Amino acid sequence: MKDLAGKVAFVTGGASGMGLAMVRAFAAAGMKVVVADIEQQALDAVRDEFAGSNAEILTVRLDVTDRDAMARAADAAESAFGRVHVLCNNAGVAVGGTIDTMSYQDWDWVLRVNLDGVVNGIQTFVPRMLAHGEGGHIVNTASMAGHMAVPGMSVYNTSKFAVVGMSETLHVELASHGIGVSVLCPGVVRTNIFDSGRNRPAELAGERDTASALLAADVDDAERKARIDQLLANALDPSVVGDMVVHAIQTDELYIFTHPELKQFTDARAAQMQDAFARWSAYRHQHGV
Repeated sequence: MKDLAGKVAFVTGGASGMGLAMVRAFAAAGMKVVVADIEQQALDAVRDEFAGSNAEILTVRLDVTDRDAMARAADAAESAFGRVHVLCNNAGVAVGGTIDTMSYQDWDWVLRVNLDGVVNGIQTFVPRMLAHGEGGHIVNTASMAGHMAVPGMSVYNTSKFAVVGMSETLHVELASHGIGVSVLCPGVVRTNIFDSGRNRPAELAGERDTASALLAADVDDAERKARIDQLLANALDPSVVGDMVVHAIQTDELYIFTHPELKQFTDARAAQMQDAFARWSAYRHQHGV
């Protein structure tokens, strides 16, 4: 999709962080943007930000785990702006800690938002995109944690590896329909992900604060906050990610890697797999199978 002006984008988790950066970048490109988010106060702030501008923005309160609500949000988007061309499944949450400390509530919450939320977006919008026949693009927010093991974040890793695999398959399946697919795989970006527990439903409450591997560390609150503050101080500004997403849509890029310095970790994983292929090839040759 080279020309984005006049097209319609739908962004989940769009009222803060990387989602809001996408919204701003899309609006700057002349798109009409539906901002979907679970936090009404953040949505109100977005509405205030764009008030008086030429940008066409619609805010919708949405829990991405609610399939019926997702369909209603899609209807609202089409009613306001017409056909949706760009879908950004961006809403996400995180828990941390070693796998033996995770609860069913931890698994259910993270997978429902990070994986089911993406599934719900795909199930709702892809048939509509196929029906209007004008092509489009899907951006699924994963993470570098979808390409490399991060100790202490096994639940988050699981959700993001799944989103990467889903996106790679969609990229192949939808290409013939003129629908591109990108999977956003950032490192640490200056967002509210470390405070995602603020939106955790009561029925899925964890036994302790497990917002991230750092938050789960065995340190006092002051040290915990200091670590988070230092990490975020050195994190990538989300506006850079928003611009990269626009570029990926216009150039039909599958992978959006925001942190090139992390390539060493994917190289190490690829090397492990290549070594394993060689060993198992030798095994089969040795055993004549």
